[in-house]
Amino acid sequence: MRKASYLFIYVFLFSLLVNGSACGSDNDETNPPKTPDGENPETPVGLQAYMLTTTDTRTYDLKESTVEFESQASMSPKNILLNPQQTYQTMQGFGAALTGSSAFCLKLMKQEDRTAFLKKTYSQTEGYGSSYVRIAIGCSDFSLKEYTCCDTPGIENFALTSEETDYVIPILKEIIAINPNIRILASPWTCPLWMKDYQKYPVYQNREYTAGQLKPEYYADYATYFVKWVQAFQAAGIPINAVTIQNEPLNNKNSASLVMEWKEQRDFVKVLGPAFEAAGLSTRIYAYDHNYNYDNKGDQNGYPYQIYNDPEAAKYLTGAAYHDYGGNRSELLNVYQRAPEKDLIFTESSIGTWNNGHDLSKTLLSNMESIGIGTINNYCSAVTIWNLMLETDFNGAVPSNNGGQPNRPGGCQTCFGAVDLNMSDLKTIYMNSHYYMICHLSAVVKPDAVRIGTSGYTDNDIAYSAFKNTDGSYAFVIINKSSSAKSIVLTAPDAAGKKHSANCTLQPRSVNSFKWK
Repeated sequence: MRKASYLFIYVFLFSLLVNGSACGSDNDETNPPKTPDGENPETPVGLQAYMLTTTDTRTYDLKESTVEFESQASMSPKNILLNPQQTYQTMQGFGAALTGSSAFCLKLMKQEDRTAFLKKTYSQTEGYGSSYVRIAIGCSDFSLKEYTCCDTPGIENFALTSEETDYVIPILKEIIAINPNIRILASPWTCPLWMKDYQKYPVYQNREYTAGQLKPEYYADYATYFVKWVQAFQAAGIPINAVTIQNEPLNNKNSASLVMEWKEQRDFVKVLGPAFEAAGLSTRIYAYDHNYNYDNKGDQNGYPYQIYNDPEAAKYLTGAAYHDYGGNRSELLNVYQRAPEKDLIFTESSIGTWNNGHDLSKTLLSNMESIGIGTINNYCSAVTIWNLMLETDFNGAVPSNNGGQPNRPGGCQTCFGAVDLNMSDLKTIYMNSHYYMICHLSAVVKPDAVRIGTSGYTDNDIAYSAFKNTDGSYAFVIINKSSSAKSIVLTAPDAAGKKHSANCTLQPRSVNSFKWK
């Protein structure tokens, strides 16, 4: 009897406690309390951020998730505060080179398979939204053959070739249909042979398209060559946003190549710029397009800003382009500080057998730190890597360590594409570190976003960059190089200045992208 009485008392008190709590709740959504003026307050809506994660083990393979924000600032020592009032460069986009070899591989695929891959890569609504493409003016070292668009002497003989009309242009049209706002950068590897002088830089290994310099008497014809090429692509429905004057102008051994020292490029742009203006072309012009260390040629140090020192040449240049095959990316900051009014873009990096290009544990984080985040944090507005796609043989589900194809003598025999296409089925695609890098950046950082400042938590195991998109959303990209998971807090103000914070877990050895508004 005593036990029953105690049980009754316990049940009675518990019911009072439960009912009292429910009645006193401020979160009763069925009968919310009235405010003094009779209006109902807004129901709190949780702010969510899109999160994209890839680990170097591929356990997380472009895995999508969400992160919840709270409407308050954080006092955590691991807080990273985004500051939209501190602004840097405006971003153009991220992408890969559509070389002749890459276009050839894409054309080998069935239409439905190719479309699925291109949508995944370039669509802003059905994919990751890559927004930048680099192509060659004439051949590159990854073309089906060596050629220019005017191999017969006389500029009146200019004409596009089958590589453009059968491969590059058709693929570009498919990309533009998917992403009409794609930006296209074009670079020549060599001028027509009849314009070359081989006295200082003779033909290398009997390859006539290699080395040589542009004869000054052909500056006008070569400027016309650029104009005709841009116009021919425009007529085919391919707008050219920008050109670089010469790919790797200090490389006299590439297939194909043309040496153009800074004094030559300075003099040539004074002809090219007016030629573009006379033709009504708004195509931007970038200088240099080679390594951070100027190929260890002392008299070529500071190549772009040497040209900027000439006001007549500088006025035609939007900025300068860089590769990472030599030197340190700190040179980007050096160039920016000397000419902050000029743009910087990163235009080429490769992976292959020499750097374990198929092994994400060797390449993913180092590429993301040095190329993705590293160039952006040193003022680059665009990042492109080399071949979008090459084909190769596979060992089961993994590509062999043979170099990607098609390639040719004098070019890279050991390069991989951003993705590898299985030559056995022409369908299976293996994604390498460069592809992940472009996807992680493109997914959250949209064209014309502005890089913004950050403050707070730093660590030797992390590197990051922050942005504000034109629609008001924030983007944040961060890597965790540690073999352990890391917790961080992201904090950013909303349009009214109120700070919101989110606790985020970064997987071990991972790349992470966030976007929220």
